[in-house]
Amino acid sequence: MGFKASDLWRKPVLNPVNKKARSVPILNPLDPHGRVFFFSWLGFMLAFWAWYTFPPLLTVTIRQDLKLTKEEVANSNIVSLVATLAVRFVAGPLCDQLGSRRVFSLILLAGAIPIGLAPLIKNATGLYIIRFFIGILGGSFVPCQVWCTGWFDKNVVGTANALAGGWGNAGGGITYFIMPAVFDSLVHQWGHSPGKAWRITFIVPLVCLIVCGLGLLFLCDDTPMGKWDERHQNVQDNLKQHGLPGDIVPVTGTITGREPSISGRSVSGSDEEKGEKISDKNEEVSAFDHEATISKTEAIETAQGEIVVKPTMKEGLAVCLSLHGLFHVATYACSFGGELAINSILSSYYLKNFPHLGQTNASNLAAIFGFLNFITRPLGGVVGDLLYNYFGRSLWLKKIWIHVCGLLTGALLIVIGMLDPHHLPTMVGLIILMAVFHEAGNGANFALVPHVYPFANGVLSGLTGAGGNLGGVIFAIIFRFMEGGTNYAKAFWIIGVIHIALNLAVCWIPPIPKGQIGGR
Repeated sequence: MGFKASDLWRKPVLNPVNKKARSVPILNPLDPHGRVFFFSWLGFMLAFWAWYTFPPLLTVTIRQDLKLTKEEVANSNIVSLVATLAVRFVAGPLCDQLGSRRVFSLILLAGAIPIGLAPLIKNATGLYIIRFFIGILGGSFVPCQVWCTGWFDKNVVGTANALAGGWGNAGGGITYFIMPAVFDSLVHQWGHSPGKAWRITFIVPLVCLIVCGLGLLFLCDDTPMGKWDERHQNVQDNLKQHGLPGDIVPVTGTITGREPSISGRSVSGSDEEKGEKISDKNEEVSAFDHEATISKTEAIETAQGEIVVKPTMKEGLAVCLSLHGLFHVATYACSFGGELAINSILSSYYLKNFPHLGQTNASNLAAIFGFLNFITRPLGGVVGDLLYNYFGRSLWLKKIWIHVCGLLTGALLIVIGMLDPHHLPTMVGLIILMAVFHEAGNGANFALVPHVYPFANGVLSGLTGAGGNLGGVIFAIIFRFMEGGTNYAKAFWIIGVIHIALNLAVCWIPPIPKGQIGGR
């Protein structure tokens, strides 16, 4: 099904088994799917903005007010990523256990607490503590992506995830624009001292987080089928309405590559279910209004392999220790991890090479890197979906696209690091070109993730998201120890080499497990 402009606002066509949308009604928040998409990207954007409230003012104003050294500033950048790593790892299984909407709201409201306490900071220790707990907000990425995956079907899930994640990541650019602007207004128009003004600015993200956290909790649903705790029963009832046996739900996935089955029996074996017989698995399932037409085979595989099950320790560990989990950890550690680390130091890098810019202008230029997520991350997901839809549902092409982004990003990081540009247009141009592939790699990753272990999507999403933060911590440490946190160029080319090495190291891993039910 090709894209039509009307898809942006009309009621989407749904998968008859799980009611997932086959288009993204971006401009229709009145539709349940459009409303979930709206709160997904808005919640993550606000969380990302609040997560990065410090860096735009930390280079000059906050550092001077708290009498911080450059090493303490670099340490605080590392600390802010540590909590997020832990929260993302835990948030994935929690999404499969409690539902992503509840986890999303909990993270936003919990993260608002340290944002509200930020104005009380007096020294470096207080900065470390507050930035650590603000890092909770970075974990919102996981429920954002899991929630979107639960509402949008395989043909558009990469686009939906990339749009929500990309517009959310743009919060890293918004903060570089809004925080200095609010600060300058408080100083120049309202007459506050710099030490007081930077503290007042935190009121803005605080209010936004609380309003959004409550909004998605009270205005949206857990799944297209209804309440999270009733999802299996709702799918069973829906299958019966479409003339299929309802007791084929749920059978967990095939991490170990075991043969797909219906109620414990091979799909290739007997077709009888409680005296009923599915005469032709290629026969189409009857569709109601606004539903797509699919074959009975696809309907059975969707019901068996793509309905999220309650996570167990055994299957959770199997996902975490699998080659496919390793692949996404490695590639997302490069793409998102690199973005996190660069976002933390970019204004400082501009200010070092071009001191005449000043804090506000350097922050505005650094904001471009984050703002590009409006386009670049969605580009990664859209290209992944196009490759999937127009080349025979090839998941290998989705995977190759991830590597293309990773290798080109690594090459451009090396170029920037080797040149260390002191010509402003050259510096800005190279950063923009690098950002296109760097941030597209994020979208490309989460265009493939929903296909891998779809019955445990939260576990894999959390693992992948945590991998991104692990990469962010590692790369932030590299920035920290390059001549006391000041040799940004050297860190750039080292990180570029790591990008290329990791992508080549995992390029042989197949996109999904052999013999897996669903997700294809």
